[in-house]
Amino acid sequence: MGGEFLTFLSENIQEFFTYTGFANFEMGNLIMILCGILFIYLAIAKEFEPMLLIPIGFGILIGNIPFKDAGLQVGIYEEGSVLNILYQGVVQGWYPPLIFLGIGAMTDFSALISNPKLMLIGAAAQFGIFGAYAIALMMGFEPNQAGAIGIIGGADGPTAIFLSSKLAPNLMGAIAISAYSYMALVPVIQPPIMRLLTTKKERLIRMKPPRVVSQTEKIIFPIAGLLLTCFLVPSGLPLLGMLFFGNLLKESGVTRRLAETARGPLIDVITILLGVTVGASTQASQFLTMDSVKIFALGALSFVIATAAGILFVKFFNLFLKKGNKINPLIGNSGVSAVPDSARISQVVGLEYDPTNYLLMHAMGPNVAGVIGSAVAAGILLGFLA
Repeated sequence: MGGEFLTFLSENIQEFFTYTGFANFEMGNLIMILCGILFIYLAIAKEFEPMLLIPIGFGILIGNIPFKDAGLQVGIYEEGSVLNILYQGVVQGWYPPLIFLGIGAMTDFSALISNPKLMLIGAAAQFGIFGAYAIALMMGFEPNQAGAIGIIGGADGPTAIFLSSKLAPNLMGAIAISAYSYMALVPVIQPPIMRLLTTKKERLIRMKPPRVVSQTEKIIFPIAGLLLTCFLVPSGLPLLGMLFFGNLLKESGVTRRLAETARGPLIDVITILLGVTVGASTQASQFLTMDSVKIFALGALSFVIATAAGILFVKFFNLFLKKGNKINPLIGNSGVSAVPDSARISQVVGLEYDPTNYLLMHAMGPNVAGVIGSAVAAGILLGFLA
């Protein structure tokens, strides 16, 4: 009797372990799990974009727990599974426009409205997108893939996800992780470039205080912005339309509850779903490829180009401005659309050289212009490459 029980137990234990993750665990899973833990560590210990890195990092853990396919329908790539259904918001491009709605509802465009020429800095920073696009083509990527990779230079995760879902769905996981990683590393990447490309005299430039913007101007701006940008680039409508709609909810003064919902509960829920599903899509078998390595390298390069282009454009623009109207080149880095982190970096670096020179409000102008610029750039690429 005892022998039969032990035989039964050993057979069932063996069968049990056949269907557990331990039996299917591979080195690739371990590498990705360690990456997920690193993301969580950076978010908690270093406070690098915790709202993004914690959901993405935990999603990476979820996506790299191996299992034997026994019709359980639990994996993110198994049609009909819960994770797969949530992932459709990424694949079909539902989540990014909803995030742009929330961004619009929390963004104050006053700095840009008061000094419209700052929009040119945001436009110049988009050179990183098209520069990376050209380099990706030279590295052998298809034009649609190169366009999706190049958008990383805008430092805008939702835009990168939206465009890659349309142009290169097979590369979306690597592109999204790369975009959010470099967004989180803004405080590490940008300051050395800013110091390298500016002189001490330029860092000490004081800019005139921005003028007060009327409520009427704030209401007109999202309407005019929508019509101008979307007539020029209709393919950017999903992102730009929701961005300006969210801003109108904020500035109208009569839809406070809708604005609070858009910039609060709605964007929080979408950020959670987006982060977890993007992280879970990085299964080792799908993610650990040479293309992913190239994408991370190109992402870093495009981010550096975008930062440098914004700073160098300010230096060039200053040649045509009168004394007293010049722009501090330290706000050139904020042309990328990592709002408001890149604007904060302008402030932090500026204060290192003059503790009384506050650049934050000035930097917010090109920063929000960068949000618009990256969405316009995505629309241009989508229109030409889709």
